[in-house]
Amino acid sequence: MTSTSYALSVLFFGGSGVISSACVREAVAAGYDVSVLNRGRTRGRSLPDAVDVRHADVRDDAAVAAALGERRFDVVADFLSFHPDDVRRCLAQAGGRAGQYVFISSASAYQTPPNRLPITESTPLRNPWWDYSRNKIACEDLLIGHYRASGLPVTIVRPSHTYDETSPPLFGGWTAVERLLRGAPVLVPGDGTSLWTVTHARDFARAFIPLLGNPQAHGEAVHITSDEAVPWNALFTTMAAAAGVEPRLVHVASDTICAADPGLTGSLLGDKAHSMVFDNAKARSFAPGWAATTSFAQGAREIVRWRAEHDIVRGDPAFDALCDRLVAHLP
Repeated sequence: MTSTSYALSVLFFGGSGVISSACVREAVAAGYDVSVLNRGRTRGRSLPDAVDVRHADVRDDAAVAAALGERRFDVVADFLSFHPDDVRRCLAQAGGRAGQYVFISSASAYQTPPNRLPITESTPLRNPWWDYSRNKIACEDLLIGHYRASGLPVTIVRPSHTYDETSPPLFGGWTAVERLLRGAPVLVPGDGTSLWTVTHARDFARAFIPLLGNPQAHGEAVHITSDEAVPWNALFTTMAAAAGVEPRLVHVASDTICAADPGLTGSLLGDKAHSMVFDNAKARSFAPGWAATTSFAQGAREIVRWRAEHDIVRGDPAFDALCDRLVAHLP
């Protein structure tokens, strides 16, 4: 970038999560003028020194207004809205400051279970199983209506299961990793042969950045995922191989798991229990030549290394106990 080049100004609502922090780093690497607004409570992911960090709780309108002052931005990227009321608040706080509003939705909003694969952006949005997904759909509907009525350029981005070294994309997350490491059996939904798409956050970020400040993305929805769809069995065995352990896979019907813990119904029957394979042609139309290059084998090694370096046992005791109960009652 030359001294006379214009630096795109981008405000991230969020910026410290798995996906958003990777996008912040990529935006800085692209030479953008990057600001982040969050509560400042997440310490696990450092941001580049070039980032202008503003602290405020997005639920506090006065605090947000004070933190942002009179600043305007070419792009506002909203990683913090999960309900239409969140979107309304963010639009009131930042819509008037934005040349483009980018909303982070979810690929779980797509028809579940899908009638056909691969999923494209024209796949219907319908998920009867999960409130999280239905709320994301309602957010999208609100934003498209706002775009039509006001003309504010809106872009919708739908990540699928996106991870980094701090967030294993296994059913059970860190609890599953800890069970693998200590030789305990791990729960695999169904027979383990359904296909699941996992995407490393840095790959997502490389396709996300070309959407920012791009007039061709106005009014559009696009998902960004890996082209690597992996059976659940292979996800667990790949993680075990990275850790140098022998996995003990126990297959349990998704309905049985959800009957034992109804709180898992949305994320399992509304998402992980179904094969999800994506066509990323639209993402590549905005980012020519882009492809996700981090295989899960590489990602698994990074997860194992990160755990060893941090020497912290992570997991959910309640899910750990659920695994033990279900395994104990198998014939």
